[in-house]
Amino acid sequence: MNRLQDKVVIITGGAQGMGKLHAKRALEEGAKVVITDVNEEGGRQTEKELGDGVIFLKHDVSSEADWKNVIDTVIAKWGRVDGLVNNAGITFNTPLEELSLENYLKIVNINQVSVFLGMKLIAPIMKKQETGSIVNISSMNGIVGGAIGYTDTKFAVRGMTKAASRELSPYNIRVNSVHPGVIQTPMLDREDAKAAIEQMKKAIPMRRVAQPEEVSNMVVFLISDEASYSTGSEFVIDGGITAL
Repeated sequence: MNRLQDKVVIITGGAQGMGKLHAKRALEEGAKVVITDVNEEGGRQTEKELGDGVIFLKHDVSSEADWKNVIDTVIAKWGRVDGLVNNAGITFNTPLEELSLENYLKIVNINQVSVFLGMKLIAPIMKKQETGSIVNISSMNGIVGGAIGYTDTKFAVRGMTKAASRELSPYNIRVNSVHPGVIQTPMLDREDAKAAIEQMKKAIPMRRVAQPEEVSNMVVFLISDEASYSTGSEFVIDGGITAL
């Protein structure tokens, strides 16, 4: 299929993990893909693995100057940006009383401020085009509680998505958030994690964790013209756990 044929898509945090898979799926659907990440070694490797149609740019998502450089570079190369996937994110599994202010603000800057900067700086480009799709990767913890810091910022991403969608809708710019639950990643296959994961599955109504492709397929859908009337919405991929 070519649902993203010739669309130019920027994906932050694209050097590895889910960002890398989002890039792969977008490429398969015909997009020209720009992956950005602070991890230059991983980004270059992913660029090489995915081949033609993908370029890597080193990018600290909490830096306004870096954002401007990324967008200017993409515009110079292709003249437009059709999709922005704000995927970069971190967390610290640290109790409230033990989480330092330094680490708390690091989570806020990478998970929340980066989304604000990306939307702020891409908006003029998409307004000029009179089209565009912004996909903000939140979490099921943007709907229900989880780790301090991570939950806070993922709720914020959900709220920013709604606010931005109201402002940008008249320009045919769509803004949506994606809320994954537990995803099957290599970390879940570790021997020391298997028992806990099996127990976790019992709490999920669908009795399984998400396959990574199930999240990337949603991202592709939201960038594509198939989602042309969807904006300001949460797209939850959690097997029903937040419905309990």
